Amino acid sequence: MGQNRFEEIDLVENGDNLGWDITEGDACFEPMEGCDRSGLTDRVFVYQQDGSQSITGGFVYRGLNLPELTGQYIYADFISGRIWALDITDLDSPENALLIDTDLPISSFGTDAENNLFFTAFDGNIYRIVEQ
Repeated sequence: MGQNRFEEIDLVENGDNLGWDITEGDACFEPMEGCDRSGLTDRVFVYQQDGSQSITGGFVYRGLNLPELTGQYIYADFISGRIWALDITDLDSPENALLIDTDLPISSFGTDAENNLFFTAFDGNIYRIVEQ
């Protein structure tokens, strides 16, 4: 989750330095104080907080009901209620697609025994992601 300009998605391995508080997304956090990026791990995907403010981490889709999403990272934004699918098959050129545009404050994701994907919101409900 970013500070106030960007949100980011990272693939984290033990020992990675993701740059807090040197960078926010791909930008320098405080450019006037320097921005030494040496030793930092690159982000997989960054998006500007353009109506979005708080990334809600999700799951890599492994279910059978939506085969077109298999292997994609499904995530949301708490403020905007949008849900996206991020395809990182090519890490140099990730593809991000809007799946659902809700007005819900999405708080978490989960899966069932068949890897069907669900999300929760602060309206007290649990929602299943299905083909539209």
